[in-house]
Amino acid sequence: MRVLNLYAGLGGNRALWTGCEVTAVERSPEIAEAYSDRFPDDTVVVCDAHSYLEEHYAEFDVVWSSPPCPTHGQYRYNVGVRAKGYKAVYPDMQLYEEILFLMHYFKGNWAVENVKPYYTPLIAPVATLGRHMFWSNRLITAYECGKSDIRSKNKISDYDVGIDISQTKIPNKRQALRNCVDSGLGLHVFNCLKGES
Repeated sequence: MRVLNLYAGLGGNRALWTGCEVTAVERSPEIAEAYSDRFPDDTVVVCDAHSYLEEHYAEFDVVWSSPPCPTHGQYRYNVGVRAKGYKAVYPDMQLYEEILFLMHYFKGNWAVENVKPYYTPLIAPVATLGRHMFWSNRLITAYECGKSDIRSKNKISDYDVGIDISQTKIPNKRQALRNCVDSGLGLHVFNCLKGES
């Protein structure tokens, strides 16, 4: 099974996947290097994941996409803009571009993950699990995520995602760790995409 893991980050979602050939796409060379060290058998491509999807989607059986979430997230909207006066920005619509693209063109199974937005989603997700929403062509069943304590994690030592990045050249280590999808949740969704949950 050929799996495309877009916006791969450090591979939190991918950590427990087995029996598949993974191509991971990550824009940051430093994060891609850490991912490659963690998953040496995966093919790692350093480029824009959004463009890569459009050009290579037909080469895969399964697609997992986790586009950037800050412009959609409740945290930036409520804490950043409303409470601290951050500049308001347009939501990055690549999230919906990818959902629509996969929905209409991709023949395999797919999931797009993002945080709960500050607005009513323009396309209804098939599942909300913890702080994540999922859009997919497969049923994603319930999963107990546990309470998120992400707002209280202020140091990289507060995160335990199965990888030590303290000595890497990743510029924003806390953000890279914060972006990791819990590996148990990643396995659950992956199994749903395979029809095993």
